[in-house]
Amino acid sequence: MRRPLFHKLNLIFGPRPPWNWLLLCFVSVLALTVLLRSSSFTTFESVSFSIKSDIYTNYRRLKEQTTSDYLELTSLSYGDSSQNEVRICGKEREHYVPCYNVSANLLAGFKDGEELDRHCELSKYHEYCLVRPPRDYKTPLSWPVGRDVIWNGNVKISKDQFLSSGSMTKRLMLLEENQISFHSDDELIHDGVKEYSHQVAEMLGLGSDVEFLQAGVRTVLDIGCGFGSFGAHLLSLKVMAVCMAAYELTGSQVQLSLERGLPAIIGNFISRKLPFPSLSYDMVHCAQCGILWDKKDGMFLIEADRILKPGGYFVLHGSSLSTKQGSMARPIEELTQKICWTFIAQQEETFIWQKTIDPQCYSSGKQGVIEPCREGHDDIQSYYQPLASCIGGTASKRWVPIQNRSSSSQITPAELEIHEVQQDEFYEDFESARIALRNYWSLLTPLIFSDHPKRPGDEDPLPPYNMIRNVMDMNANYGGLNAAFLEAGKSVWVMNVVPLGTRNTLPLILDQGFAGVLHDWCEPFPTYPRTYDLVHANGLLSILISEGCSMKSLLLEIDRILRPEGWVVLSDTLGLIEKARTIATQIRWEARVVDLENGSDQRLLVCQKPFVRK
Repeated sequence: MRRPLFHKLNLIFGPRPPWNWLLLCFVSVLALTVLLRSSSFTTFESVSFSIKSDIYTNYRRLKEQTTSDYLELTSLSYGDSSQNEVRICGKEREHYVPCYNVSANLLAGFKDGEELDRHCELSKYHEYCLVRPPRDYKTPLSWPVGRDVIWNGNVKISKDQFLSSGSMTKRLMLLEENQISFHSDDELIHDGVKEYSHQVAEMLGLGSDVEFLQAGVRTVLDIGCGFGSFGAHLLSLKVMAVCMAAYELTGSQVQLSLERGLPAIIGNFISRKLPFPSLSYDMVHCAQCGILWDKKDGMFLIEADRILKPGGYFVLHGSSLSTKQGSMARPIEELTQKICWTFIAQQEETFIWQKTIDPQCYSSGKQGVIEPCREGHDDIQSYYQPLASCIGGTASKRWVPIQNRSSSSQITPAELEIHEVQQDEFYEDFESARIALRNYWSLLTPLIFSDHPKRPGDEDPLPPYNMIRNVMDMNANYGGLNAAFLEAGKSVWVMNVVPLGTRNTLPLILDQGFAGVLHDWCEPFPTYPRTYDLVHANGLLSILISEGCSMKSLLLEIDRILRPEGWVVLSDTLGLIEKARTIATQIRWEARVVDLENGSDQRLLVCQKPFVRK
């Protein structure tokens, strides 16, 4: 059925607009672009560097939006609405991750490892298309079975890569031809992961690794996590372990971890800060992660210090460190002294340092100690900013040793005061999320897919009739949805995303022991395709429009990271929800709008991504 705009065009130009009209539109767009470019360059000369960056960003987004509008108008002029259905991408994009294009980065002049980093500013938007699953893709097994057994065809990795892996899970067992197992028949984790965890606990002076929580270790950043077995074990101990590894074209640690239902995100130590605030994690763990911590004058180690909480631990394991005096361990030992870390234990190839609990150590005038950052430095959101050579977080109200925190998993009024958050506001967010979750769960039913297939091994599955394990909250606020999931006893974990430009509530989210990250939703998210089961966003569309970004690009990005048969729940104003529903039909989602019946202009858009094969 043709749209009204197309009908009006027909009345004016006939069934197809003449080429000279389309050419006129195109020339007009080019003229506008040249005019904007000229105006922008004039402005660039009269402003500071920081303002230049903002103008460039807005100018780039305006060009992208203009191009997008022109392509949509051209598409509209050539047929009915069925032709507006977004096409399927080619096979080469089955595992596509935007912003990681080594060839383009090299051409742009990036070198010394920076060509491997994330560079969304170089991304050029191609024609819209849907990233399809591989031919052998299968619906993942339900949790917790899916943690230990995955389908080989769901990830881009060969059997040879598994068998030759040098990680802690190198003796992975292949079950049949199409499955990979991460556990043995007696339910013990391979390669002594439990024994290694117990060893680390003993080195910290604990009786067992079950005492990690009592010792203040609630969150761990596992750098270069292998295939996620250590993180999986920590999660079984109620410790939130987030895997972080560099982008890999094949054999990705992040893709494998997410496929197993474990928290993970693409990130690396090259030239930019990680998308976390200062004082984020209780432990930073690196087991043969490949990072040369003494390079770049120790800036990688300074970044690890920035995200580590006072009294937190840095655990380094790997054969690259030697116990002999004057070898590889010596420069790291010198650097750790400069950032006020205390070396507390060593067993074989495992070394542990503890960050100081005294912020005055950095300003004591002690020879060689790296100085704290200038006042106001920590107020800048650390979203891929250049690495700093100073110590961050020392002036923060959140400088609280992990050993001094309450052992309760609930946030205390005193902690809310540190974050300058009102109790009523915080608990209202949680209560709203609790009610919303109850409603969402009842909506995730076969009302959309009446012939929804049962999952392997499920005799009579309960709603939502498919696995929901990996959840993303795209506008997490205070983490209320995460807390509601925990209270409801759902076997999920949540990636809490705080949009750039909004109030930075990520420190409060992380201090609750949740996983979270800063992100600009005008850019793609640093993850692989088909890695989340449920994506939720409350009010994000309004934020996106205020930033001048493309809603269609956002929904296509959601489609990329969503698993086949996965769910999308959007909450926003009626006009934006109706626009989103129109786009949802173009990208083949089954969608329906739900009236909240509370007298407000708010609506829910509940969608399910079909299992598209082509």
